[in-house]
Amino acid sequence: MFLAINDNDIHNIVLSYLVHNCYKETVDSFISCTGMKQPANCLEDMEMRKRILHFALEGNALKAIELTEELAQDLLEKNKDLHFDLLSLHFVELVCSRKCTEALEFAQTKLTPFGKVQKYVEKLEDFMALLAYEEPEKSPMFHLLSLEYRQHVADNLNRAILERPRYAAMERLIQQTTAVRQCLSQELGKDVHPPFSLKDFMKS
Repeated sequence: MFLAINDNDIHNIVLSYLVHNCYKETVDSFISCTGMKQPANCLEDMEMRKRILHFALEGNALKAIELTEELAQDLLEKNKDLHFDLLSLHFVELVCSRKCTEALEFAQTKLTPFGKVQKYVEKLEDFMALLAYEEPEKSPMFHLLSLEYRQHVADNLNRAILERPRYAAMERLIQQTTAVRQCLSQELGKDVHPPFSLKDFMKS
């Protein structure tokens, strides 16, 4: 037996998804069509988030870090895993550009300090191993150079920004919606894909 879902619930779910993925023009159109109130707090930072995620996906991680620190000053300081991942994107970009000396210097100054914590040691070894290959894209660590890896980091960054207190309610709604979709998928025996990936981000 399914609980009835009214139009307002559906509208809120759709709006939360659009805001989550920075589809600003679609948000404006959706609000205009439905007569919903504009979620001012969420829209304030949407353009900045979109720029941050664009730079992360394009491999310009240092710019993504700079803008993230402008938007949420202590976010990366508190989230060391995310900070490491963003720095690793820049390292990978240097490796892909065959700037091995610059990559090594960057790793020594920015990444090596993370090696004081055990959980980063294996990750550091994988990244540093890329320098040993003339064609790192053919190495066993090739996945670190992939768009999927940048996608993963960008998704985590977007989620971290939205998990700040001002966005907490919206993120809870997104998490609940994802859980409902999973339950429906199991009940109906269908493969229902979660809608919150940034895979099509660049198309918005």
